[in-house]
Amino acid sequence: MKRNIGTLFSGLHVLPSVILAVAIVITACTEEKTDVIHREVDGNSVPTMTTYNVVTLISDSGVTRYRITAPLWLVFDEAEEPQWRFPEGMFLEKFDDKFSAEATIVCDSATYFKNKGLWRLDGDVNVLNTLNEKFLSQQIFWDQRSRKVYSDSFIHIEKSDRIIEGYGFNSNERMTTYSINKPSGIFPVSDFKGRRDSTAGADSVRPVSETPAPVAAGKATEAKSVPVNSARPLRKAGAKPLRPQSPKLEKNVMLDQATLRTDTFVKKK
Repeated sequence: MKRNIGTLFSGLHVLPSVILAVAIVITACTEEKTDVIHREVDGNSVPTMTTYNVVTLISDSGVTRYRITAPLWLVFDEAEEPQWRFPEGMFLEKFDDKFSAEATIVCDSATYFKNKGLWRLDGDVNVLNTLNEKFLSQQIFWDQRSRKVYSDSFIHIEKSDRIIEGYGFNSNERMTTYSINKPSGIFPVSDFKGRRDSTAGADSVRPVSETPAPVAAGKATEAKSVPVNSARPLRKAGAKPLRPQSPKLEKNVMLDQATLRTDTFVKKK
């Protein structure tokens, strides 16, 4: 009898080890394997955010300064040089302290370099200031830190009484005080009336590859010039307007000292 009891307890000592071994085998069989794939993403070509039909409010020191309307907004925060891109055009309004528009900008494409606070506007760039003066060029830079606007490209300026053309200009960001680096001509507005080509867009400009007329020191040279509106338009015929009409998605974004914060999304019918 004692022998049988000893044998029984001896078997009980082995039982926990057997149960543990069986549990390990069952767990190993039922545990799912997860394969982790590490994929490198090029921050220069893959955007961290994509937004369609956006209306964006941008503030500086808590005051709303700009409103951007664009069909497509790409944010590249992981790029070597962080930037925003508006490849399908942009309409920008700049406001004063009373939320009145100081200037408006329309362009075929735009890039904003965040670390530099620099805008590069490309294509048919059309700027309108508070004096109702129009500036047309193929490329314009806007440095928000220095509050300067400049370009090395051909510039066409339409004032109330005359047209000014040249190559390269510098201006304040309100586009009210400016100078042309190489003026090529000053023309009365009457010279341009009745000479508009119906096939040319209102904001088309001549190619920047044209050679400017010689300029006398301190005085612009009166030179013959093809009206800016007679040039071949850069936009394709039938292209959609740069200012989106009744955007489907409205996104309000407040930017304060390079800090981006999304406030609201409003779905419009």
